[in-house]
Amino acid sequence: MEEICEFRNWAELIPDALGVIFTHLSLQERVSVIPRVCKSWSNAVTGPYCWQEIDINDWSNRGQPDQLDQLLEKLITRSSGSLRKLSVSGLQTERLFTFIAENACSLQTLRLPRSSMNDSIVEQISGKLSTISFLDLSYCIKIGPYALEMIGKNCKMLEGLCRNMHPLDTAGKPFQDDEAYAIAKTMPKLKHLEIAYHLVSTSGVLQILANCPNLEFLDQRGCWGVGLDTVFVKQKFPKLKVLGPFVLDTYESDGWDDFSDVSDSSGEYLPWDFVAGDMGEYYVDDSDSYDGMWDDEARLDELQFGFYEGIEDAGMYWPPSP
Repeated sequence: MEEICEFRNWAELIPDALGVIFTHLSLQERVSVIPRVCKSWSNAVTGPYCWQEIDINDWSNRGQPDQLDQLLEKLITRSSGSLRKLSVSGLQTERLFTFIAENACSLQTLRLPRSSMNDSIVEQISGKLSTISFLDLSYCIKIGPYALEMIGKNCKMLEGLCRNMHPLDTAGKPFQDDEAYAIAKTMPKLKHLEIAYHLVSTSGVLQILANCPNLEFLDQRGCWGVGLDTVFVKQKFPKLKVLGPFVLDTYESDGWDDFSDVSDSSGEYLPWDFVAGDMGEYYVDDSDSYDGMWDDEARLDELQFGFYEGIEDAGMYWPPSP
């Protein structure tokens, strides 16, 4: 029997469907490869369905602050209010924190480790983060108990909190439970809490356990001021998994993969100029070429990543849709 091969034209798929498919690709591929395939793919990848989850945490640790701000603004703008997960490290400017909050109407998971936000900024933006269910403020040394209290009062749906500290930031300092009391007072729905290397004492942790009845996971590794009675904890909180205070190399996530927000793209550099401007700007007709794409050749030295190496001819035209 003669086999019939049916070829589908992906260009005929609606942009929303293409966008959903493209979310399975890495961030690098979405910003540098897909826009160069064909016009329909370039249009689809600029739509919000590709940018409901943005993870540039590892890249942000390497990128320049000014590039980070522009990149983040561009990607969040493309989400068109549909952003659900955001992971970025080391934000410095108040304007960016405000911009994130203004576009957080659908945001559920927010990771901002090593950021320079302070209590005043948190007070200004926490009211716009009401949909947040998981928040990572690890290594943010400029915020304190007041900021956590503001978050708890405004983020009523919060179930996961990461407030880990770097051991060098807490070594030799006296124990204090102000942040623990703020968590216990305002975050009763917590299920997942990480406070590694925190300056908390046994009293502070017991206060959290007493006021967060849904808690299932507590990471207290490096919290040398905590000495919980393991027998008491197992009897009183049978569903609770506690790590620490002793530090182990690795541990299982214990079912909290939904809060990991780790994507395959997180460790890759981005070709900056493909995200600095609208992707549509790089579409060319059959009569155009890539010549002149770079207005200032000096910028090449500033890029973290070159052109996608699969494209050798800088004057190539758009190929037909696959």
